Amino acid sequence: MKAVFVLAVLSAAAIGVLATDGIDASQGGCDSSCFSCIVNPPNPQNFAIIRGYCSDGTVDPNVVSTVAAAWAGGMSHVDVYMFPCPTCGDPAGQVSAAVSNLASNGVQYGMLWFDIEGPAYWMDQGSNQAFFNGLVSQAQAMGVTIGVYTSESQWSPIMGDGFTAGSAFPIWYAHYDNDPSFDDWSPFAGWSSPAIKQYEGTDTSCGYGVDRDWYPDGSRETWPLKWPAAFNVTKPVNIVS
Repeated sequence: MKAVFVLAVLSAAAIGVLATDGIDASQGGCDSSCFSCIVNPPNPQNFAIIRGYCSDGTVDPNVVSTVAAAWAGGMSHVDVYMFPCPTCGDPAGQVSAAVSNLASNGVQYGMLWFDIEGPAYWMDQGSNQAFFNGLVSQAQAMGVTIGVYTSESQWSPIMGDGFTAGSAFPIWYAHYDNDPSFDDWSPFAGWSSPAIKQYEGTDTSCGYGVDRDWYPDGSRETWPLKWPAAFNVTKPVNIVS
């Protein structure tokens, strides 16, 4: 009986790892075989977040093929992130371009994450706040489920800690401590808890350049309860669509 219990615990732990480790990527070059390698042992990754829009204000030319390859390779969840171009203006137009590109090419994805980092890319805080609100308004108008990628060190100089509009949406934060846990988390700008942690950057997996990400087993299903505004969309709530 003790041996059976130990095996059950080990099996549950293995499933948790499979369900919660993932990658994000800003480049192409990983086909379905590459993603199949990433998904399988010895270091299985089970979700991917792929760049869909670049900081120069253009649609990422690799997003369609890379997302398709991620699904074909066996990923359980695939999201897209958008690195907007604040100085290019027209946040609504940028979101429309990113989302329309995905829709017109039949790309299936769960969420669109707004990448808010790099103060040098941004403007004054008032303008930045208006730009962020423009991104959100257009995404919601297009029925997109929203998340925010940022950290206190980035959000504070860009938006200001007093600007809490982002906290209506799940936060994916970065801290490169090589520790897949939320033990380092500190609330800021209205966010009381995180959704995803990016815990290692500039790594490779099966020869593909990635960052490494993590979230607790089963937590993804709770996001609509924690951040209902993110999932208040016109399409059915399905974070793994």
